[in-house]
Amino acid sequence: MQKAVAGAAIARIRRYFPEREFIMRSEGHVRYLRISSRLQMSVAAVAAGLLLAWVATMASVAIGSVLDSYNAKSLLNREAKVVSAENRIAAYRKNVDAVAVDLDRRQLFIEKMVKSYVGDLPADAKAGETVSDSSQESSKTVDKVSMTVPEAAALAQVEARQLAFAERLTRFADRRSAAAEAAMRKLGLNPQRMLASLDDRSAMGGPFIALTSNAGAIDPRFRRLGLSLARMDALQRGLEGIPQVIPAAANHITSGFGYRSDPFAGQAAFHAGLDFKGPMGAPIFSAANGKVAFVGRRPGYGNSIDIDHGNGLHTRYAHMSAFRARPGQVVTAGQVIGAVGNTGRSTGPHLHFEVRLNGQPVNPRPFLEVAPNVLQEARLNRPAVG
Repeated sequence: MQKAVAGAAIARIRRYFPEREFIMRSEGHVRYLRISSRLQMSVAAVAAGLLLAWVATMASVAIGSVLDSYNAKSLLNREAKVVSAENRIAAYRKNVDAVAVDLDRRQLFIEKMVKSYVGDLPADAKAGETVSDSSQESSKTVDKVSMTVPEAAALAQVEARQLAFAERLTRFADRRSAAAEAAMRKLGLNPQRMLASLDDRSAMGGPFIALTSNAGAIDPRFRRLGLSLARMDALQRGLEGIPQVIPAAANHITSGFGYRSDPFAGQAAFHAGLDFKGPMGAPIFSAANGKVAFVGRRPGYGNSIDIDHGNGLHTRYAHMSAFRARPGQVVTAGQVIGAVGNTGRSTGPHLHFEVRLNGQPVNPRPFLEVAPNVLQEARLNRPAVG
């Protein structure tokens, strides 16, 4: 059986290497050169063997080169870590003043970065502000440390500089918070509701980082800084959720907020929003940052979308002909969310737009007309470069 299988295999191979005969003519003589199948198979086997050997050699060289490169890189990384740690230890042991200079340079870098992205921090204290001013006390501390522990004088100066920086940044955060609160009050909103995120308990977890140091509780001035920054951040996020973008391409308002003559019944009826007349299919824009809370059909409203802007603020867009957003989607101010239509209780293509605060409709006009300018003044904007 095995002989038969082997014979069949050899026969198939021979079909690829048939016996060949070449005719050669030279000076009137004719010669015949015959190459057998066996010879052809032998030459092919030798060539294949040489090719495989070359491939194996090149692969071995390539793998060896990669391993050498990886090992060299790994060794350099280990050496860099060791050298870095050893340099820092040597620096601390050799000269405390040099370490203080290094820390002072880092503090200068932090201050420059803050100035680039935030602007100048207020150094002056205003009446009514509760931010501490440690400049005089810090100066006394530096003098005392210099007298009692001369080698730590430079470190005391760095500490004084850090405290002054923390107090300036706290003043900045408090003043931006005050500006944001004033803007919200102009729009008839309660800033305290915008601060609800400070007490939010919906977080799902994460690493616990306590405001403590090796010596115990962190300096109260830094704790105050953290709270002021958190308050400013919550109010800034609240500003971005206030309706401020006209939701339709056409600025023509056909019906305002309040009582009007109902177009169907012909009698007085309360109109809970603004109607923007526009052509069928015209784009509809989100009035502020938020998350889509509802997409579908509502009685009277027809095809509509509700967006949750946080802190009790919602906007509603009704009579739409098409949806361009889905439930749960996060949208930004000015983003297209649908198209003008004539669905529901409607007499023609238009957008019915509502602003709701804690479930109750409020007049959208102050938001759309006043909010853009008021909020621009209260926003935390990056200073212009150049």
